[in-house]
Amino acid sequence: MNYELIVGLEIHAQLMTQTKAFCRCPNRYGDPPNTLTCPTCLGMPGALPVLNEEVVRQAAKLALALQATIHPRCKFDRKNYFYPDLPKGYQISQYDEPFSTGGFLTIETGADAKRIRITRAHIEEDAGKSLHLPDGSTIVDMNRCGVPLVEIVTEPDFRAPEEAGAFVTTVRELLRYISVCDGNMERGSLRCDVNTSVRLPGQQCLNERTEIKNLNSIRAIEKAIRCERDRQAAVYEAGGDIRRETLLWDEQTEELRAMRRKEGSDDYRYFPEPDLVELCVSEEFVAHMRSQLPEMPWARRRRYREDLKLHEEAVSVLAADRALGDYFEEVVTCGAEARAAANWVQGEVRRHLIENDLSIESFPVRPAALAELIAAVQGDVLSLTKAKEVFRLMVADGRRAGEIIESEGLAQTGDESALRRVIEDLLQRHPDELNRYRSGRKNLFGFFMGEAMKAAGGTANPKLLNRLLQEMLQA
Repeated sequence: MNYELIVGLEIHAQLMTQTKAFCRCPNRYGDPPNTLTCPTCLGMPGALPVLNEEVVRQAAKLALALQATIHPRCKFDRKNYFYPDLPKGYQISQYDEPFSTGGFLTIETGADAKRIRITRAHIEEDAGKSLHLPDGSTIVDMNRCGVPLVEIVTEPDFRAPEEAGAFVTTVRELLRYISVCDGNMERGSLRCDVNTSVRLPGQQCLNERTEIKNLNSIRAIEKAIRCERDRQAAVYEAGGDIRRETLLWDEQTEELRAMRRKEGSDDYRYFPEPDLVELCVSEEFVAHMRSQLPEMPWARRRRYREDLKLHEEAVSVLAADRALGDYFEEVVTCGAEARAAANWVQGEVRRHLIENDLSIESFPVRPAALAELIAAVQGDVLSLTKAKEVFRLMVADGRRAGEIIESEGLAQTGDESALRRVIEDLLQRHPDELNRYRSGRKNLFGFFMGEAMKAAGGTANPKLLNRLLQEMLQA
Protein backbone atom coordinates (compact mmCIF):
# COMPACT_ATOMS: atom_id res chain seq x y z
CA MET A 1 0.00 0.00 0.00
CA ASN A 2 1.23 3.50 -0.76
CA TYR A 3 1.72 5.76 2.24
CA GLU A 4 1.90 9.55 2.21
CA LEU A 5 5.19 10.96 3.48
CA ILE A 6 5.08 13.79 6.06
CA VAL A 7 8.33 15.61 6.84
CA GLY A 8 9.29 18.66 8.88
CA LEU A 9 12.81 20.04 9.22
CA GLU A 10 14.88 21.66 11.95
CA ILE A 11 17.86 23.47 10.46
CA HIS A 12 20.69 24.72 12.67
CA ALA A 13 22.77 27.52 11.14
CA GLN A 14 25.93 28.76 12.87
CA LEU A 15 26.15 32.54 12.68
CA MET A 16 29.31 34.20 11.39
CA THR A 17 30.04 36.40 14.39
CA GLN A 18 33.57 37.18 15.54
CA THR A 19 32.89 35.89 19.06
CA LYS A 20 30.53 33.37 20.63
CA ALA A 21 26.94 33.98 21.66
CA PHE A 22 27.42 34.70 25.37
CA CYS A 23 31.16 35.17 25.90
CA ARG A 24 34.21 36.73 24.22
CA CYS A 25 35.76 33.47 22.97
CA PRO A 26 36.55 33.55 19.21
CA ASN A 27 33.98 31.96 16.95
CA ARG A 28 36.06 30.19 14.31
CA TYR A 29 36.66 26.74 12.89
CA GLY A 30 39.82 24.65 12.76
CA ASP A 31 41.73 25.63 15.91
CA PRO A 32 43.30 22.89 18.09
CA PRO A 33 40.69 21.12 20.26
CA ASN A 34 39.63 22.81 23.50
CA THR A 35 41.60 26.03 22.89
CA LEU A 36 38.64 28.36 22.26
CA THR A 37 36.95 28.05 25.65
CA CYS A 38 36.45 30.04 28.83
CA PRO A 39 34.60 29.60 32.14
CA THR A 40 31.39 31.01 30.61
CA CYS A 41 31.04 28.66 27.63
CA LEU A 42 32.20 25.74 29.79
CA GLY A 43 29.59 26.54 32.44
CA MET A 44 31.97 27.04 35.37
CA PRO A 45 30.37 28.14 38.67
CA GLY A 46 29.98 31.89 38.92
CA ALA A 47 30.55 32.62 35.21
CA LEU A 48 27.75 34.71 33.73
CA PRO A 49 26.63 34.95 30.08
CA VAL A 50 26.33 38.28 28.23
CA LEU A 51 24.41 38.35 24.94
CA ASN A 52 26.46 39.23 21.84
CA GLU A 53 24.64 42.08 20.04
CA GLU A 54 25.89 40.89 16.63
CA VAL A 55 24.01 37.63 17.18
CA VAL A 56 20.77 39.61 17.37
CA ARG A 57 21.65 41.57 14.22
CA GLN A 58 22.35 38.46 12.17
CA ALA A 59 19.31 36.63 13.55
CA ALA A 60 17.18 39.62 12.57
CA LYS A 61 18.53 39.63 9.01
CA LEU A 62 17.71 35.94 8.68
CA ALA A 63 14.22 36.29 10.18
CA LEU A 64 13.40 39.16 7.82
CA ALA A 65 14.72 37.23 4.82
CA LEU A 66 12.38 34.38 5.82
CA GLN A 67 9.42 36.83 5.95
CA ALA A 68 9.09 36.02 9.65
CA THR A 69 7.69 38.26 12.40
CA ILE A 70 10.32 39.52 14.86
CA HIS A 71 8.72 39.90 18.27
CA PRO A 72 9.34 43.07 20.27
CA ARG A 73 10.07 40.95 23.34
CA CYS A 74 11.50 37.49 23.70
CA LYS A 75 13.39 35.56 26.37
CA PHE A 76 16.01 32.87 26.69
CA ASP A 77 15.43 29.50 28.33
CA ARG A 78 17.50 26.65 29.67
CA LYS A 79 17.05 23.40 27.78
CA ASN A 80 18.27 20.77 30.23
CA TYR A 81 19.81 17.50 29.10
CA PHE A 82 22.95 15.50 29.77
CA TYR A 83 25.47 14.69 27.07
CA PRO A 84 29.29 14.62 27.25
CA ASP A 85 29.67 17.56 24.83
CA LEU A 86 27.40 19.82 26.92
CA PRO A 87 29.48 20.63 30.00
CA LYS A 88 26.89 23.00 31.53
CA GLY A 89 24.22 20.30 31.54
CA TYR A 90 21.90 22.71 29.73
CA GLN A 91 21.75 24.67 26.48
CA ILE A 92 20.72 28.31 26.35
CA SER A 93 17.88 28.32 23.82
CA GLN A 94 14.39 29.76 23.39
CA TYR A 95 11.15 27.92 24.03
CA ASP A 96 7.75 29.59 24.44
CA GLU A 97 8.76 33.18 23.54
CA PRO A 98 11.12 32.86 20.55
CA PHE A 99 12.86 35.64 18.65
CA SER A 100 10.69 35.23 15.53
CA THR A 101 7.77 33.16 14.27
CA GLY A 102 5.99 32.57 10.98
CA GLY A 103 7.39 33.22 7.52
CA PHE A 104 7.92 31.03 4.49
CA LEU A 105 10.29 30.07 1.69
CA THR A 106 9.30 29.01 -1.81
CA ILE A 107 11.17 26.07 -3.29
CA GLU A 108 11.43 24.93 -6.89
CA THR A 109 11.42 21.24 -7.81
CA GLY A 110 11.57 20.93 -11.56
CA ALA A 111 8.88 23.14 -13.08
CA ASP A 112 6.86 23.26 -9.86
CA ALA A 113 7.05 25.79 -7.02
CA LYS A 114 5.87 25.16 -3.47
CA ARG A 115 5.62 27.42 -0.43
CA ILE A 116 7.05 25.93 2.78
CA ARG A 117 5.79 27.47 6.01
CA ILE A 118 8.23 28.43 8.76
CA THR A 119 7.13 27.81 12.35
CA ARG A 120 9.87 29.75 14.10
CA ALA A 121 13.48 30.91 13.86
CA HIS A 122 15.01 31.28 17.30
CA ILE A 123 18.43 31.98 18.81
CA GLU A 124 20.42 29.40 20.76
CA GLU A 125 23.97 28.26 21.45
CA ASP A 126 25.74 25.21 20.03
CA ALA A 127 27.11 22.30 22.03
CA GLY A 128 30.60 20.82 21.74
CA LYS A 129 31.54 18.06 19.36
CA SER A 130 31.92 14.38 20.26
CA LEU A 131 34.57 12.51 18.28
CA HIS A 132 34.08 8.75 18.17
CA LEU A 133 37.36 6.86 17.75
CA PRO A 134 37.89 3.51 16.00
CA ASP A 135 38.58 1.75 19.32
CA GLY A 136 35.09 2.62 20.53
CA SER A 137 36.11 5.44 22.86
CA THR A 138 34.85 9.00 22.57
CA ILE A 139 36.69 12.28 23.07
CA VAL A 140 35.14 15.74 23.18
CA ASP A 141 36.18 19.06 21.60
CA MET A 142 34.58 21.96 23.47
CA ASN A 143 35.58 24.69 20.96
CA ARG A 144 32.05 24.71 19.52
CA CYS A 145 30.38 25.26 22.91
CA GLY A 146 28.59 28.60 22.86
CA VAL A 147 28.82 29.20 19.10
CA PRO A 148 25.66 31.14 18.13
CA LEU A 149 22.96 29.36 16.16
CA VAL A 150 19.64 30.19 14.62
CA GLU A 151 17.34 27.18 14.51
CA ILE A 152 14.81 27.27 11.67
CA VAL A 153 11.82 25.02 12.31
CA THR A 154 9.38 24.30 9.48
CA GLU A 155 5.82 23.08 9.40
CA PRO A 156 5.42 19.44 8.23
CA ASP A 157 4.89 20.56 4.63
CA PHE A 158 7.23 18.23 2.75
CA ARG A 159 5.77 15.31 0.83
CA ALA A 160 8.86 14.06 -0.99
CA PRO A 161 12.56 13.68 -0.14
CA GLU A 162 13.45 15.95 -3.06
CA GLU A 163 11.36 18.77 -1.55
CA ALA A 164 13.33 18.59 1.68
CA GLY A 165 16.59 18.62 -0.27
CA ALA A 166 15.44 21.62 -2.31
CA PHE A 167 14.46 23.49 0.85
CA VAL A 168 17.84 22.98 2.55
CA THR A 169 19.54 24.04 -0.69
CA THR A 170 17.39 27.19 -0.76
CA VAL A 171 18.11 27.97 2.90
CA ARG A 172 21.86 27.49 2.38
CA GLU A 173 21.76 29.84 -0.61
CA LEU A 174 19.85 32.41 1.44
CA LEU A 175 22.24 32.20 4.42
CA ARG A 176 25.20 32.86 2.14
CA TYR A 177 23.40 35.69 0.34
CA ILE A 178 22.78 37.66 3.52
CA SER A 179 26.24 36.74 4.93
CA VAL A 180 25.11 35.23 8.24
CA CYS A 181 26.33 31.63 7.75
CA ASP A 182 28.80 30.02 5.34
CA GLY A 183 26.47 27.04 4.86
CA ASN A 184 29.32 24.52 5.04
CA MET A 185 27.57 21.26 5.88
CA GLU A 186 30.77 19.19 5.94
CA ARG A 187 32.20 21.34 8.74
CA GLY A 188 28.89 21.34 10.59
CA SER A 189 28.10 25.04 10.32
CA LEU A 190 24.78 23.98 8.76
CA ARG A 191 23.10 20.86 10.12
CA CYS A 192 19.66 19.42 9.67
CA ASP A 193 17.34 17.25 11.78
CA VAL A 194 14.46 15.53 9.98
CA ASN A 195 11.11 14.63 11.56
CA THR A 196 9.44 11.88 9.54
CA SER A 197 6.10 10.10 9.62
CA VAL A 198 3.83 8.39 7.11
CA ARG A 199 0.05 8.04 6.86
CA LEU A 200 -2.55 6.51 4.59
CA PRO A 201 -3.79 8.63 1.67
CA GLY A 202 -6.73 10.76 2.76
CA GLN A 203 -5.91 10.45 6.46
CA GLN A 204 -6.05 13.86 8.18
CA CYS A 205 -4.32 13.29 11.50
CA LEU A 206 -0.56 12.84 11.81
CA ASN A 207 0.92 9.55 12.98
CA GLU A 208 3.84 9.15 15.36
CA ARG A 209 7.12 10.54 14.05
CA THR A 210 10.81 9.87 14.43
CA GLU A 211 13.69 12.32 14.32
CA ILE A 212 16.87 11.78 12.29
CA LYS A 213 19.68 13.88 13.82
CA ASN A 214 22.57 15.90 12.41
CA LEU A 215 22.40 15.17 8.69
CA ASN A 216 25.23 17.05 6.98
CA SER A 217 24.61 16.83 3.24
CA ILE A 218 21.67 17.22 0.85
CA ARG A 219 22.27 13.70 -0.41
CA ALA A 220 22.18 12.28 3.13
CA ILE A 221 18.94 14.14 3.89
CA GLU A 222 17.14 12.72 0.87
CA LYS A 223 18.50 9.18 1.32
CA ALA A 224 17.70 9.09 5.05
CA ILE A 225 14.12 10.26 4.42
CA ARG A 226 13.57 7.55 1.79
CA CYS A 227 15.00 4.91 4.11
CA GLU A 228 12.84 5.96 7.07
CA ARG A 229 9.71 6.29 4.88
CA ASP A 230 10.13 2.72 3.66
CA ARG A 231 10.87 1.43 7.17
CA GLN A 232 7.77 3.02 8.70
CA ALA A 233 5.56 1.80 5.87
CA ALA A 234 6.87 -1.74 6.39
CA VAL A 235 6.18 -1.54 10.14
CA TYR A 236 2.56 -0.47 9.56
CA GLU A 237 2.08 -3.15 6.90
CA ALA A 238 3.26 -5.76 9.40
CA GLY A 239 0.70 -4.51 11.96
CA GLY A 240 3.24 -2.74 14.18
CA ASP A 241 3.47 0.75 15.62
CA ILE A 242 6.09 3.46 15.27
CA ARG A 243 7.89 4.51 18.45
CA ARG A 244 8.96 8.10 18.95
CA GLU A 245 12.74 7.87 18.89
CA THR A 246 15.86 9.61 17.67
CA LEU A 247 17.76 7.98 14.83
CA LEU A 248 21.26 8.41 13.41
CA TRP A 249 22.17 8.07 9.73
CA ASP A 250 25.27 5.98 8.99
CA GLU A 251 26.84 7.54 5.91
CA GLN A 252 29.05 4.52 5.23
CA THR A 253 26.37 1.81 5.31
CA GLU A 254 23.52 4.17 4.34
CA GLU A 255 21.44 2.77 7.18
CA LEU A 256 19.54 4.22 10.12
CA ARG A 257 20.15 3.11 13.70
CA ALA A 258 18.36 4.00 16.91
CA MET A 259 20.15 6.53 19.11
CA ARG A 260 17.74 7.07 22.02
CA ARG A 261 14.10 7.51 22.92
CA LYS A 262 12.85 10.83 21.52
CA GLU A 263 12.56 13.46 24.21
CA GLY A 264 9.58 15.77 24.44
CA SER A 265 9.53 19.33 25.76
CA ASP A 266 8.74 18.05 29.28
CA ASP A 267 11.92 15.96 29.28
CA TYR A 268 14.02 19.06 28.72
CA ARG A 269 12.51 20.85 31.76
CA TYR A 270 12.59 24.25 30.07
CA PHE A 271 12.65 27.25 32.39
CA PRO A 272 13.64 30.91 31.87
CA GLU A 273 17.39 31.55 31.82
CA PRO A 274 17.94 33.38 35.13
CA ASP A 275 21.24 35.00 34.08
CA LEU A 276 19.90 36.79 30.98
CA VAL A 277 17.38 39.60 30.86
CA GLU A 278 14.48 39.75 28.43
CA LEU A 279 15.52 40.79 24.90
CA CYS A 280 13.68 43.86 23.60
CA VAL A 281 13.75 44.66 19.88
CA SER A 282 12.59 48.08 18.70
CA GLU A 283 10.73 48.84 15.47
CA GLU A 284 13.60 51.14 14.49
CA PHE A 285 16.08 48.29 14.84
CA VAL A 286 13.93 46.01 12.68
CA ALA A 287 13.55 48.72 10.03
CA HIS A 288 17.30 49.31 10.01
CA MET A 289 18.06 45.59 9.59
CA ARG A 290 15.49 45.36 6.81
CA SER A 291 17.32 48.14 4.97
CA GLN A 292 20.54 46.11 5.19
CA LEU A 293 19.13 43.15 3.26
CA PRO A 294 20.38 42.61 -0.29
CA GLU A 295 18.20 41.56 -3.21
CA MET A 296 17.04 38.02 -2.47
CA PRO A 297 18.22 35.20 -4.76
CA TRP A 298 14.73 34.37 -6.02
CA ALA A 299 14.15 38.01 -6.95
CA ARG A 300 17.49 38.09 -8.76
CA ARG A 301 16.61 34.92 -10.69
CA ARG A 302 13.30 36.44 -11.76
CA ARG A 303 15.02 39.67 -12.88
CA TYR A 304 17.66 37.76 -14.84
CA ARG A 305 14.98 35.76 -16.63
CA GLU A 306 12.46 38.51 -17.31
CA ASP A 307 14.54 41.68 -17.64
CA LEU A 308 17.93 40.50 -18.89
CA LYS A 309 16.58 37.49 -20.86
CA LEU A 310 19.44 35.25 -19.76
CA HIS A 311 19.28 31.55 -20.56
CA GLU A 312 18.44 29.23 -17.68
CA GLU A 313 21.96 27.94 -17.05
CA ALA A 314 23.26 31.49 -16.63
CA VAL A 315 20.34 32.34 -14.34
CA SER A 316 21.09 29.31 -12.17
CA VAL A 317 24.84 29.96 -11.90
CA LEU A 318 24.82 33.73 -11.47
CA ALA A 319 21.90 33.96 -9.06
CA ALA A 320 23.17 31.14 -6.83
CA ASP A 321 26.38 33.01 -5.88
CA ARG A 322 25.81 36.57 -4.70
CA ALA A 323 29.43 37.68 -5.20
CA LEU A 324 29.60 36.20 -8.71
CA GLY A 325 26.24 37.78 -9.58
CA ASP A 326 27.44 41.15 -8.27
CA TYR A 327 30.56 40.88 -10.44
CA PHE A 328 28.43 40.08 -13.49
CA GLU A 329 26.20 43.09 -12.85
CA GLU A 330 29.23 45.37 -12.55
CA VAL A 331 30.42 44.10 -15.95
CA VAL A 332 27.01 45.02 -17.42
CA THR A 333 27.10 48.41 -15.69
CA CYS A 334 30.48 49.03 -17.35
CA GLY A 335 28.81 48.70 -20.75
CA ALA A 336 28.86 45.01 -21.68
CA GLU A 337 25.77 43.42 -23.23
CA ALA A 338 24.07 41.23 -20.58
CA ARG A 339 24.07 37.91 -22.42
CA ALA A 340 27.68 38.27 -23.55
CA ALA A 341 28.72 39.22 -20.02
CA ALA A 342 26.84 36.24 -18.59
CA ASN A 343 28.59 33.87 -21.00
CA TRP A 344 32.03 35.18 -20.01
CA VAL A 345 31.38 35.22 -16.26
CA GLN A 346 29.77 31.79 -16.02
CA GLY A 347 32.32 30.41 -18.50
CA GLU A 348 35.90 31.69 -18.52
CA VAL A 349 35.75 33.61 -15.23
CA ARG A 350 34.11 30.87 -13.20
CA ARG A 351 36.34 28.20 -14.74
CA HIS A 352 39.44 30.12 -13.66
CA LEU A 353 38.06 30.56 -10.13
CA ILE A 354 37.35 26.84 -9.75
CA GLU A 355 40.65 25.66 -11.26
CA ASN A 356 42.67 27.98 -9.03
CA ASP A 357 40.48 27.83 -5.91
CA LEU A 358 39.95 31.60 -5.93
CA SER A 359 37.12 33.81 -4.77
CA ILE A 360 35.70 36.41 -7.13
CA GLU A 361 36.93 39.11 -4.74
CA SER A 362 40.54 38.08 -5.44
CA PHE A 363 40.07 37.64 -9.18
CA PRO A 364 42.62 39.92 -10.93
CA VAL A 365 40.42 40.96 -13.88
CA ARG A 366 38.06 43.63 -12.64
CA PRO A 367 34.61 44.17 -14.20
CA ALA A 368 35.61 47.23 -16.25
CA ALA A 369 38.52 45.32 -17.80
CA LEU A 370 36.30 42.38 -18.74
CA ALA A 371 33.70 44.76 -20.21
CA GLU A 372 36.46 46.24 -22.40
CA LEU A 373 37.38 42.78 -23.67
CA ILE A 374 33.73 41.94 -24.41
CA ALA A 375 33.37 45.23 -26.29
CA ALA A 376 36.38 44.33 -28.44
CA VAL A 377 34.71 41.05 -29.44
CA GLN A 378 31.32 42.62 -30.13
CA GLY A 379 32.96 45.43 -32.09
CA ASP A 380 34.70 42.89 -34.36
CA VAL A 381 38.08 44.09 -33.16
CA LEU A 382 38.88 40.64 -31.78
CA SER A 383 37.73 37.12 -32.61
CA LEU A 384 36.30 35.01 -29.82
CA THR A 385 39.23 32.61 -30.05
CA LYS A 386 41.75 35.43 -29.75
CA ALA A 387 39.66 37.01 -26.99
CA LYS A 388 40.13 33.92 -24.83
CA GLU A 389 43.87 34.18 -25.44
CA VAL A 390 43.78 37.85 -24.40
CA PHE A 391 41.74 36.91 -21.31
CA ARG A 392 44.41 34.46 -20.18
CA LEU A 393 47.07 37.17 -20.56
CA MET A 394 44.90 39.62 -18.60
CA VAL A 395 44.65 37.12 -15.75
CA ALA A 396 48.38 36.41 -15.87
CA ASP A 397 49.87 39.91 -15.88
CA GLY A 398 47.02 42.33 -15.16
CA ARG A 399 47.21 44.25 -18.43
CA ARG A 400 44.04 45.61 -20.01
CA ALA A 401 42.59 44.14 -23.19
CA GLY A 402 43.44 47.10 -25.44
CA GLU A 403 47.07 47.07 -24.39
CA ILE A 404 47.44 43.35 -25.07
CA ILE A 405 45.65 43.53 -28.44
CA GLU A 406 47.95 46.30 -29.61
CA SER A 407 51.23 44.86 -28.29
CA GLU A 408 50.55 41.34 -29.53
CA GLY A 409 49.06 42.40 -32.87
CA LEU A 410 45.85 40.45 -32.29
CA ALA A 411 43.34 42.90 -33.73
CA GLN A 412 41.12 41.54 -36.48
CA THR A 413 41.73 42.92 -39.92
CA GLY A 414 38.78 44.34 -41.82
CA ASP A 415 40.89 45.15 -44.90
CA GLU A 416 38.77 43.67 -47.68
CA SER A 417 41.49 43.97 -50.33
CA ALA A 418 44.02 42.16 -48.15
CA LEU A 419 41.57 39.35 -47.41
CA ARG A 420 40.71 38.98 -51.12
CA ARG A 421 44.42 38.49 -51.84
CA VAL A 422 44.60 35.83 -49.12
CA ILE A 423 41.63 33.97 -50.63
CA GLU A 424 42.94 34.23 -54.21
CA ASP A 425 46.25 32.71 -53.13
CA LEU A 426 44.42 29.97 -51.24
CA LEU A 427 42.25 28.98 -54.21
CA GLN A 428 45.29 28.86 -56.51
CA ARG A 429 47.03 26.48 -54.10
CA HIS A 430 44.04 24.12 -53.86
CA PRO A 431 42.64 23.67 -57.40
CA ASP A 432 41.42 20.11 -56.76
CA GLU A 433 39.42 21.07 -53.70
CA LEU A 434 38.06 24.09 -55.58
CA ASN A 435 36.83 21.90 -58.45
CA ARG A 436 35.19 19.45 -56.06
CA TYR A 437 33.47 22.31 -54.21
CA ARG A 438 32.11 23.74 -57.47
CA SER A 439 30.98 20.24 -58.45
CA GLY A 440 28.69 20.10 -55.43
CA ARG A 441 30.93 19.20 -52.46
CA LYS A 442 29.71 22.17 -50.42
CA ASN A 443 30.99 20.66 -47.19
CA LEU A 444 34.48 21.73 -48.32
CA PHE A 445 33.56 25.29 -47.36
CA GLY A 446 34.73 24.59 -43.81
CA PHE A 447 38.11 23.49 -45.16
CA PHE A 448 38.55 26.71 -47.14
CA MET A 449 37.39 28.83 -44.18
CA GLY A 450 39.88 27.20 -41.84
CA GLU A 451 42.77 27.51 -44.30
CA ALA A 452 41.93 31.14 -45.01
CA MET A 453 41.86 31.98 -41.31
CA LYS A 454 45.26 30.30 -40.88
CA ALA A 455 46.68 32.18 -43.83
CA ALA A 456 45.44 35.45 -42.32
CA GLY A 457 47.21 34.63 -39.06
CA GLY A 458 43.97 34.16 -37.17
CA THR A 459 43.24 37.88 -37.21
CA ALA A 460 40.73 38.05 -40.04
CA ASN A 461 37.25 39.30 -39.27
CA PRO A 462 35.36 35.99 -39.55
CA LYS A 463 32.11 37.56 -40.77
CA LEU A 464 33.87 39.48 -43.56
CA LEU A 465 36.07 36.51 -44.42
CA ASN A 466 33.03 34.24 -44.63
CA ARG A 467 31.23 36.61 -47.01
CA LEU A 468 34.24 37.14 -49.27
CA LEU A 469 35.04 33.42 -49.40
CA GLN A 470 31.49 32.57 -50.46
CA GLU A 471 31.61 35.19 -53.19
CA MET A 472 34.97 34.06 -54.57
CA LEU A 473 34.14 30.35 -54.44
CA GLN A 474 31.09 31.02 -56.59
CA ALA A 475 32.95 33.30 -59.04
